[in-house]
Amino acid sequence: MGLNPDTPEDEAGIKKAAENIKALIEHEMKNGTPANQIILGGFSQGGALSLYADLTCPHPLAGTVALSCWLPLHQAFPQAANGSAKDLTILQCHGELDPMVPEWFGALTAEQLWFVVTPARVQFRMYPGVMHSSCPQEMAAVKEFLEKLLPPV
Repeated sequence: MGLNPDTPEDEAGIKKAAENIKALIEHEMKNGTPANQIILGGFSQGGALSLYADLTCPHPLAGTVALSCWLPLHQAFPQAANGSAKDLTILQCHGELDPMVPEWFGALTAEQLWFVVTPARVQFRMYPGVMHSSCPQEMAAVKEFLEKLLPPV
């Protein structure tokens, strides 16, 4: 049993959760963190929500780390995307043996993102032998992605 593009989605719940994340972004910005230094990220449902929140956020954020996930409410895109979404940088990683979010659904998400975000700004990486989990190579890719997008602390 895994997700597929026809799986029913809780549209109201997804939008409410995204609004909660956007409120956290607003809070961080009011406390002095520039939008271009904020990266959303998560695994599975967290990655899905990060993608949706980032693509619909009114502020141009630095990027999204989307691990073993999909784009929720995918049929609403590209129309649902905020104008600044095209400049978003996305790292999407997926295990080839993921039984929860099948690899083909991850690949379909990446293809859809190319219609929302400038295609060169979307990295889609597959990891052989990895199920609905992570691996050291994936974490190294996340580290490299974060280091490229954010200034040293």
